[in-house]
Amino acid sequence: MRPSDYKLLIFDWDGTLADSIHRIVEAMHSASGRSGFELHDDFAVKGIIGLGLPEAIRTLYPEISDAEMTLFREYYADHYIAAEAVPSPLFEGVVESMASFREQGYHLAVATGKNRRGLDRVLKANGWEDYFDITRAADETASKPHPLMLEQILAHCGVRAEQALMVGDSSFDLLMARNAGMDSVAVSYGAQSIESLQQFEPRLSIDRFSELHAWLAQRA
Repeated sequence: MRPSDYKLLIFDWDGTLADSIHRIVEAMHSASGRSGFELHDDFAVKGIIGLGLPEAIRTLYPEISDAEMTLFREYYADHYIAAEAVPSPLFEGVVESMASFREQGYHLAVATGKNRRGLDRVLKANGWEDYFDITRAADETASKPHPLMLEQILAHCGVRAEQALMVGDSSFDLLMARNAGMDSVAVSYGAQSIESLQQFEPRLSIDRFSELHAWLAQRA
């Protein structure tokens, strides 16, 4: 598939569009401490970013009970929402590139590990409530790397998998794209190292968001 053949661009949120990874790590550490669980290091926490929150917590703490899970999620939300009183900024080049993508006629979508309430909050903070053709959150569909949220986005937009591109910063993003039969782009500035993402054979690896815009434009 040539870049000029893509009709739909799908973006992860945290670590891809928004510079929020450090807040997720801090919120997870805070919830772990308040819940009485042993703290994992930053690297381990970054390794679960992209999953839905329940799946992420169970990956770190397989022994957690349902009651403990409920409290853990409350503690995580308390910390994260307080930190997001000042919303995490979008990465440099995101606003300009996204505006250009819209002008060029691409369908735009978000596929995130956030829950719907959290996603709606950040979309509103950026004035993007109606910006995307469709957005999917982890608590209303299957968590990454299951391809269901991508399949739902494709169906909504009337686009085939080979006409879509998934852009993300985690192995779950790229594996989800592979599971859906979709090309992917890996970003190096998010949760996981670009070396760890190369195993999923992304069509492109970028160090700055604007490189995606340039790659699509140059090959159109």
